[in-house]
Amino acid sequence: MAIRWKIFSVLSFLYVMALFFRVSMAVVARDISADFGLSATRLGTLSSVFFIVYALAQIPLGILLDRFGGRIIVSVLGFIATTGVILFALAPGYHVALTGRILLGIGTSCVLMGALKIFTNWFTQKEFAIIAGFIMAIGNLGNLLATAPLAAAVSAFGWRSALLVVAVAQIVATVLVYAVAADTPLQNATAEKDAACDAAASTPLLGGLRSVLGYPSFWLLGFLGFCYYGNFMLVQSLWGGPYLMDMFRASRSEAGNVLFCSAGGFIVGCLCVGKISTHLLKSRKKTLLIGQSMTLALLLFLLGPAEHLTPVSLKLLFLALGFSASSGITTYPMVREMFPHAIAGTALSTLNFFVVAGVAVIQLLVGVILDRFPHTSGSYSAEAYHHAFLYPFCGFAVAILLFTFAKDTMIAHKGV
Repeated sequence: MAIRWKIFSVLSFLYVMALFFRVSMAVVARDISADFGLSATRLGTLSSVFFIVYALAQIPLGILLDRFGGRIIVSVLGFIATTGVILFALAPGYHVALTGRILLGIGTSCVLMGALKIFTNWFTQKEFAIIAGFIMAIGNLGNLLATAPLAAAVSAFGWRSALLVVAVAQIVATVLVYAVAADTPLQNATAEKDAACDAAASTPLLGGLRSVLGYPSFWLLGFLGFCYYGNFMLVQSLWGGPYLMDMFRASRSEAGNVLFCSAGGFIVGCLCVGKISTHLLKSRKKTLLIGQSMTLALLLFLLGPAEHLTPVSLKLLFLALGFSASSGITTYPMVREMFPHAIAGTALSTLNFFVVAGVAVIQLLVGVILDRFPHTSGSYSAEAYHHAFLYPFCGFAVAILLFTFAKDTMIAHKGV
């Protein structure tokens, strides 16, 4: 196996773990809420704090990646994530669990960006869109594992024991990244390291960040990323499970099976979207506009129409939702094409700040709105869910409309 594919494999393994932790709250939310006696606001905080610290970490991490590369930073943070999951699994109360989620957010914050930064040295710019889709497809196996399989494990052994087993896999993945990953091709390591150092030295510490934030189309792309991923993860990582249990009287396992469909759809879409944007539509912008418009249309079913679907139709809805939402990964090759290689880490991480911040803000917003409605034992009415979902869906519509004014990049047709 070529060294670059070994590097791809170990980073993908670690990304599987990162996405597992990102979405696992949807399945265990009821158990944690019961153990700690949490309101919807506190439960939303416990989930969203992961995304808050994850988002805040992106800005300094982007600068560090451009200066020092990905291997060491990803490895160190991987051990911090291990500490976080163990602390969360053993937490005697809410505040210790909150600390564990904070460490998890920090520890997983660099996996994807570190991987993409490393890939900029191992894959051509034309390959980048496809390889970004591949790692996200593989990484989203973590989404699958955090649905029906996690629900089954929690039912059999309890949520604490299940997470402790996952902590072992996190340790193994982190050690493999440290042992196998390399920032640059070995035959060019010295020359590329010198070139990277020269580029970094010639760029002021915050110069790359100013270049990124000074580009108007970046803000339109960032706002779309904020809304698309925040709305998808609203369903996939926290409130989708409770919504299905309350609206359909679904068991934990049944809700996990439905969420399994959306995670599966996302994986399939990730394998296709790079080729769609590069070869079929020949446009990053068109791919995003078409895919995210479909995502919004499917999300609107959750404002009432979904509750009249048959179980099979509901699973098909969630499968289609995951597939269309996967078009959002086109934001990463698009931002990569907006800026020079020397500030690729800063550009990717700054975009990721907006993407992950959207999850944190939207999850917390929905929790606050739900608490304004009468509820018993963590269960909410259809009216409560419809009102809570309506606001982020409207924001998503505005983001899609504004993105029509963004400049396309589409460097692939130039043969780069």
